[in-house]
Amino acid sequence: MEKPAIHPYIPIIIGVLSVALSAIFVKLTTADSGVTAFYRMLFSILIMSPLFFWKYTHEIKKLSKRDWFFTAVAGIFLAFHFILWFESLNYTSVASSTVLVTMQPLFAFAGTYFFFKEKISLKALVSGAIAISGSVLIGYGDFKVSGAALFGDLLALIACAFITIYLLFGQDVRKRLSLVTYTFIVYSASTITLFFYIIAKGESFGPYPASEWIWFLLLAIIPNLLGHTLFNWALKWVSTNVISIAILFEPVGAAILAYFILGEFLSLSQIAGGTIVILGILFFIADYGKIKSFVFKNRA
Repeated sequence: MEKPAIHPYIPIIIGVLSVALSAIFVKLTTADSGVTAFYRMLFSILIMSPLFFWKYTHEIKKLSKRDWFFTAVAGIFLAFHFILWFESLNYTSVASSTVLVTMQPLFAFAGTYFFFKEKISLKALVSGAIAISGSVLIGYGDFKVSGAALFGDLLALIACAFITIYLLFGQDVRKRLSLVTYTFIVYSASTITLFFYIIAKGESFGPYPASEWIWFLLLAIIPNLLGHTLFNWALKWVSTNVISIAILFEPVGAAILAYFILGEFLSLSQIAGGTIVILGILFFIADYGKIKSFVFKNRA
């Protein structure tokens, strides 16, 4: 495996900062969750199309049936991740929703162990537990014991499981496909899934005011093309576990942005939890760096 041009942690950090804006953009829209997710994905593939059709269509011939299946499944789970997460934001706060949707290590550690036989060190497990406890603390003051809030929390937790499955399928395929080809096919599968979901639900494709189209476009450019695409790039060199731990920083950024943009109160427990999340992430990265010594040198 070739050595990457830059350390994978750098794109991962940029990706986390980008996806932290996702919940804010969704909160600012008024469209149904499926519609918001559909236009997010549709605009993403439209922006990518010129590059894909210009340089990467030849890779389609190299795809095996297994690659097609894994990529399609990844796209389907990504679609339903967005549907459930966007819907959860209608019932609970940005802080609570992003806390639960970024609990991916709970699923990723188990998934990579059972599917890829990856060994998880005790130090990595401890760092994950620290970061997860910080995420729980962020949302502690915002959790409401009510049917609506609990329903929103459940939706966010299921969305968390779905995004982890999406990453696990991508971890296998991404090692054999270029970033552009893999991302384009996954996003296309996701868009098709969302199209039929909207029809089945009877939701409206439009018209919408200009402000809605701006949020749709920003969702495509920043969290998707910048955020998720950078995660897909990094999957070629790092495990799903690394990305899952890093994404735990998303509630920190989202909570801060929600305070300034949406006026959602940032409690002392959320500030303290954010600090714990960052410490857990740094602890994990330090451990992982020692083991892998800058991007798997032994595999280069």
